[in-house]
Amino acid sequence: MSKFELKLPQMGESVAEATLTNWLKEVGDTIEMDEAIFEIATDKVDSEVPSEVDGVLVEKRFDVDDVIKVGEVVAVIQIEGEVDTVAEGSSEEKVEEVVSVQEPAGELEAQMASVKESVSSSTPDFSSSERFYSPLVKNIAKEENVSMDELEAITGTGKEGRVTKNDIMAYLENRSNGSQVKEEAKLKPETKTDKVEAPSAPKETVANKPQAPKVQVGAGDEVIPLTRMGKLIAHHMIESISTSAHVQSFVEVDVTNVVNWRNKVKNTFQQRESEKLTFTPIFMEAVAMALKKYPLMNISLDGDKVIKKKNINLGMAAALPDGNLIVPVIKNADQLNLVGMAKTVNDLADRARNNQLKPDEVKDGTYTVTNVGSFGSVFGTPIINQPQVGILALGAIRKLPSVIETDQGEYIGIRSKMYLSHSYDHRVVNGALGGMFVKSVADYLEAWDINREI
Repeated sequence: MSKFELKLPQMGESVAEATLTNWLKEVGDTIEMDEAIFEIATDKVDSEVPSEVDGVLVEKRFDVDDVIKVGEVVAVIQIEGEVDTVAEGSSEEKVEEVVSVQEPAGELEAQMASVKESVSSSTPDFSSSERFYSPLVKNIAKEENVSMDELEAITGTGKEGRVTKNDIMAYLENRSNGSQVKEEAKLKPETKTDKVEAPSAPKETVANKPQAPKVQVGAGDEVIPLTRMGKLIAHHMIESISTSAHVQSFVEVDVTNVVNWRNKVKNTFQQRESEKLTFTPIFMEAVAMALKKYPLMNISLDGDKVIKKKNINLGMAAALPDGNLIVPVIKNADQLNLVGMAKTVNDLADRARNNQLKPDEVKDGTYTVTNVGSFGSVFGTPIINQPQVGILALGAIRKLPSVIETDQGEYIGIRSKMYLSHSYDHRVVNGALGGMFVKSVADYLEAWDINREI
């Protein structure tokens, strides 16, 4: 009998796990190659995972809401045509065996149900805690029946006092060796005043970290729980702020030539290519050219090492109908002409809004662009998409009176202008590089050829 193990695929750069949100097939269902088996979700994308073979689903290794590591086996598929058979001659013996074990099996089921009930009652309720626990730590706590009180008492060695995998594993090892960690943890608040220590520099832990004030819910107020993606995005934003030293540079750009050129060619372009020509692919082309000129903006910081990226992969922040955000990636953006860029931008944006992006289409980004101008904002201070070191916000294009210099003198005219807001990581990008990069984007747009053919 031949079986195929369907594993969780790689979801994206720095993504090591995903949450199983829905099973699309049940055990015993016949499955075709490329047919979706289950749905998963990360902080970057919700996606379906297809089967790589034809066959029958014979085993599901995880339940809905379980957190799965990349590479773990999620389902087992029996390859089609390899169905188990039982000899007819032994059918009576099999019936007798089944009858003989029915009663013990019933007792075992009852015992398992009671055990499951007791385990579920001791499963930690993470929503009651203001402390952050990673999905991996939560999983270990559930599997090892670590109560919320025990988890809260563990001293975290991670950033901001967070409990790491090593912390909880060390706790479990001590507990299995008979150590009374839980009792000591309970006594600790009562006896801590008896212990006198020399003054030392305060440690950044959950205890002394500034806590958000408790929000009072008044009569008539509506409480709306954050969605799973909303929680992940919120955590990702806080992590980025605490990781990167954010600095911003702003440049005003005269895009009159770009606006006039687009107005001139957009109808012809749509008739010929069956695609709309928006401003986004034009800006993406300008950013890709600037990254080629300043490759040290196309990097990531790994500890004390700078990773200079070979490919220019532009992330394109896209708003979703539910208010959340996703960042599909244009791979090798510097190798696309404007027609290819326009088609790629439109395709990714459409499929992002319809929740049809594939995991590979939201990973490996090296720099991100976000269009805050689509909501009327003049400029913004965007948060860096880790592990990148820069993000560019495109402001709204406005018609403004401006001083125009000519050989005959200066005069006031109406020009189309916008702001470029560049956020960058000051740990590795100094003000000169950050400023020259965004100025390069501006120069490319201001020098746009009004007679360019597409």
